[in-house]
Amino acid sequence: MKLNTFTDFGLRILMYLAARPGHLAARPGHLASVKEISDHFGISRHHLVKVALRLTQLGHIISIRGKGGGIRLADSALSVCLGDLVNQLEPDMDLVECFDKATNTCRITAGCNLKHMLYDARTAFLKELNQFTLKDAATPSPFHFDVPPLAMAGNEVT
Repeated sequence: MKLNTFTDFGLRILMYLAARPGHLAARPGHLASVKEISDHFGISRHHLVKVALRLTQLGHIISIRGKGGGIRLADSALSVCLGDLVNQLEPDMDLVECFDKATNTCRITAGCNLKHMLYDARTAFLKELNQFTLKDAATPSPFHFDVPPLAMAGNEVT
């Protein structure tokens, strides 16, 4: 199983904001820009804008528009469980076709035992992640600010 790029970038944005000094301050000086995060990780700003919008819709970040605007963590974001975050950001947690009855065309679904094992594995994966919060994933935080951004050629994801 592999998390999609959207989820990966969403987790990176949240961890970056959580590790940033003064992350919960409402003062504009403590806001991060999507460009800042994009530059830090060496990934597409255009894609991060979409991810940040979704995180705003989910209530995990606050977006402030205009000159001096930016994004910051919502007050409750540090306590959100990682499994819940992954489940919210992943558009399709169906590991195999038969998980979606509406589109399933598998001919062995009725007698297949594998689907139950895979379903249990997915459930266990999310349950394991739910033992940890964003705060757990983001601390300690030196990796964000003591290490130079990943600006090497070939790291750009579009």
